[in-house]
Amino acid sequence: MLVSLKELMKAASEGGYAVGAFNVSNLESLMAIMEAAEETGHGVILNYAEVHAPFLSMEQAAVIMLDAARNASVPVCVHLDHGSSMEACIRAIRLGFTSVMLDASAEDYETNVRATDQIVRLAHSVGVTVEAELGHIFSSNMGLAESPEEAETLDSYESADDVYTDPATAKDFVERTEVDVLAIAFGTTHGIYTKKPVLDLDRITKIRQAIDIPFVMHGGSGLSKEEFQTAIQNGIRKINYYTYMTLAGGKAVKEAMDQKGADENVFFHDIPMIAVRAMKENVKQAIRVFSMEV
Repeated sequence: MLVSLKELMKAASEGGYAVGAFNVSNLESLMAIMEAAEETGHGVILNYAEVHAPFLSMEQAAVIMLDAARNASVPVCVHLDHGSSMEACIRAIRLGFTSVMLDASAEDYETNVRATDQIVRLAHSVGVTVEAELGHIFSSNMGLAESPEEAETLDSYESADDVYTDPATAKDFVERTEVDVLAIAFGTTHGIYTKKPVLDLDRITKIRQAIDIPFVMHGGSGLSKEEFQTAIQNGIRKINYYTYMTLAGGKAVKEAMDQKGADENVFFHDIPMIAVRAMKENVKQAIRVFSMEV
């Protein structure tokens, strides 16, 4: 069933768990996510990010994600992840997305406040949930850095306070924008971890003491079960997860092709299904961890 992010976050907050937000970059990733959701019996968030446009346009994604959500037996939110502009968010809302994220975290603070306030007013008028980001979440360039030394970490900055979300600032931001959920920075990294992350999990608790709204973890792939679940206990309610899901699919395809003899036929339609099965199992395990079941 198609639901808003606010509905999923309310249930997660009451139940003390987090909901997985899995990126849809093609039909096969959608199949894997939805099969995992149905088999575990847990709701999910279907993320679409503009970075996936070379593989799947927002319009194409909307059609297949909304259809999957409406026909699911579990609650499903269709979410725009890291919306780059007001125009992108409006486009997603018009297509039927039930949640949008306007990511103005790279802008100065007051610009972030103004932009978020503007999209919140617009989205709330049509019942759409809004996520914003405050602080700086590291990036390893999706694992494409030439060496671990090139990956962005806390060592790249003078102080954690320069990049991690400040509780007092978060309180001011939420009060001024009335945003529904907030992505906070506490040491996670988008992409593949090339160095062990330095997580400030206590910071989540401090922010929660300042503001009582659901928090989002970006750059969740690669953390341990214990790190995930401590973050959830401290207030994380939505966890973005993509890198290790898609790696699982790629690894399975590579292994299957390596086992093929030189003279054996390879039918293309078989290849995506190998990836679907591997991604589904990876997502199922993530859902169980986020749901505090294992």
